Amino acid sequence: MIRRVLLVTAVLVAVGAPAASAHVTIQPSQAPAGAFTVLNVRVPNERDDAATTKVDVQLPDGFAFVSYQRLPGWTVKMTREKAPKPLKIEGLEVPDQVKRITFTGHGRDGRIGPGEFQEFPLSVRIPDGKAGAKLTFKALQTYSSGEIVRWIGAPDADEPAPQLTLATTAAGEGGGAAGAHGVGGDATGEEEAAPPAATATTGDGDGTTLAAIALAVGALGLATAAGALLMARRATRRASA
Repeated sequence: MIRRVLLVTAVLVAVGAPAASAHVTIQPSQAPAGAFTVLNVRVPNERDDAATTKVDVQLPDGFAFVSYQRLPGWTVKMTREKAPKPLKIEGLEVPDQVKRITFTGHGRDGRIGPGEFQEFPLSVRIPDGKAGAKLTFKALQTYSSGEIVRWIGAPDADEPAPQLTLATTAAGEGGGAAGAHGVGGDATGEEEAAPPAATATTGDGDGTTLAAIALAVGALGLATAAGALLMARRATRRASA
């Protein structure tokens, strides 16, 4: 009896696992704030009797630069709107932002069939923010049957909205940290122009440098004295001969 219960439980878990993971998601799930990178809107088909023919994604605030990859069978419409406040990027103020991207399928290639998934690549600049903050991308998935699945819920909902977590950047936390172009947030680009040698050292670093110079000068003096002594000895031997 126990074996039967375990077997049924295992089957239910195996059947439920694909449904639980077959959500519209943003890949990768993490990206550094202020970085230029590629995000993929991953759309799996969850129906056995219909194909996905349209995907409508709403971007959170802050996406000033967005470009898409052309895919066979799909047309793309990007909707821009005025940002709540001008976006400061690399010393420039950008007044508007990309707020919505709609992928519409046409013909045989513009369909995500049963058991299939499609990724829609987007080249973007990640908005500024603190590491650990989450950006929410609400999405609508339209099927050939006319059904619309609204991926707009909380993370624990049956139809959660895709999310992206801001990761820690090389400069520390997100928000003004350098991205792929070396600048983010309110930076003006001066940090990018500064050479590595501009990094100053203090305290023991200065003492170490002076000590190294003193040792070098001392070694040079010893070498000169040794050379002079050797020449003097040779001259004395010649005079004696």
